[in-house]
Amino acid sequence: MFTQHALHALAACALTTCATLAQAQATYPTRPIRMVIPYSAGGATDVPGRLIAQKLSDAFGQQVVVDNRPGAGSAIGSEIVARAQPDGYTLLMTGTPFAVLPAIYSKLPFDPARDFAPVMPVASAPNVLVVHPSLGVRTTKELIAAAQAAPGKINYASGGTGGATHLFASLFLSMAKINLVHVPYKGSGPATADLIGGHVKVGLPGIAIVIPHAKAGRMIPLAVTSAKRVPQLPDVPSIVESGVPGYDTAVWFGLLAPRGTPGAVIQRLHNEIVKVLRLPDVENGYLIAGYVASTSRPDEFAAFLQTEIVKWGRVVREAKIQGE
Repeated sequence: MFTQHALHALAACALTTCATLAQAQATYPTRPIRMVIPYSAGGATDVPGRLIAQKLSDAFGQQVVVDNRPGAGSAIGSEIVARAQPDGYTLLMTGTPFAVLPAIYSKLPFDPARDFAPVMPVASAPNVLVVHPSLGVRTTKELIAAAQAAPGKINYASGGTGGATHLFASLFLSMAKINLVHVPYKGSGPATADLIGGHVKVGLPGIAIVIPHAKAGRMIPLAVTSAKRVPQLPDVPSIVESGVPGYDTAVWFGLLAPRGTPGAVIQRLHNEIVKVLRLPDVENGYLIAGYVASTSRPDEFAAFLQTEIVKWGRVVREAKIQGE
């Protein structure tokens, strides 16, 4: 049993803790923040990363510096953040390949599920199943039929082994029960170049990449990877509509901090980013890039990450994908 004095002491302690958390949330940040992006500059993660970094700099009155640290499927940049001080001044802006790391690399120097404090997802974007005009197909069903008629004869491009386009394609091949030859590239740029040049016949680029090339007739969009159509390509059906029930994937981008970062700091970051994502110019930038804003809570993002690790781990094992 607690005495009256003890109860008063506990209440005072709780009030003090709340006041401390509120003060930490109000004063953070007091110096520049480093946002590590574990991919090359100019890549898909840079779009939301740099938009948010710029707007947070304005909101905080402290510079948010983007630091691109590519390599090992995002493991190099991720490790930098995992080993950083958990004070909110080193953050990780990452994406879908982050959830694949445990399945591809058996000896990671960190645990994606345990060594980070999720802040929030900031964007998601479906990809588009496309073909080069020379392949002579105009629908997903026609592509599946062509692949069944010539197994292992049609190739497809990805931005790299274990990357989002490789994973999305592997899931599609498994669910459609077809076999295409994987041709990995070092990034989406060279993969797109060879796709529009006809050196590879199939790809899964992002919406922003597809639109100008589709208009110019350099690639034919067959279907989007999300379960529903997207406003940027209203006449392009989903893969589900095209005869592959249950297929639903999108690239996601999200912000994480090192494990142990104070909850007040996580909440401050979350609150400010939600405001940023509602700014008209950010909404317009997202629309042009083919992104959809995400504003889930930190706990919801943590649960989502666990689901993604399990989902893509299964795809990696079934497709026998190995890290480069």
